[in-house]
Amino acid sequence: MQAAGGAPLNATPDATPDATGRPPGGRGPARARRLAWLAAVAVVVYALDLISKTLVVAELEGEEPLRLIGDLLQLRVIRNSGAAFSIGAGTGMTIILTVIAAGVVVAILRTARRLRSLPWAITLGLLLGGALGNLTDRVFRYPAPFQGHVVDWIETFPGHFPVFNVADSGIVCGGILAVLLAWRGHQLDGTRAGDEPQESVKPSERDGEAGA
Repeated sequence: MQAAGGAPLNATPDATPDATGRPPGGRGPARARRLAWLAAVAVVVYALDLISKTLVVAELEGEEPLRLIGDLLQLRVIRNSGAAFSIGAGTGMTIILTVIAAGVVVAILRTARRLRSLPWAITLGLLLGGALGNLTDRVFRYPAPFQGHVVDWIETFPGHFPVFNVADSGIVCGGILAVLLAWRGHQLDGTRAGDEPQESVKPSERDGEAGA
């Protein structure tokens, strides 16, 4: 059935594609799915980091390093007052690093509001889980609240590479993915830089073409 102007009565404004060329009706569910992916990845990284730190502190702290693969990999527990990979350790900047870590978490959560890309969801999940893992140490561990030292325990090429943890790995992997996605032009909303938006066609124009 058509109205006087020739437009179908059952036509809805929501059917008009947006600037990305996709109907707006699918944006809500797509965003919810991407946020679910972000949350799932962040929870996995955070849980692995928290559980592994609890185990190594209970079993390995104060003990000799546990060699797993000769001179390639060993487990050695240290308390790190600096940033990831012991950067800035011993500089007395623990509180500043805690504030920075909290700011990173807030920035990721704010950025997630525009998220509709699965690769970016995984990337932000890695960054969020890693940031939360180390932030938890800084807030709750010795020597004082918000001045806690991060537990590092994975050492590759002993003596030649800083000791790190699961949270550090998540942050590094997320950072690498972010650089690659940005380099390839992938946007948070699922589009790619340089893509031209599809022109929207009004219902009246489609009906006019059909009747021609």
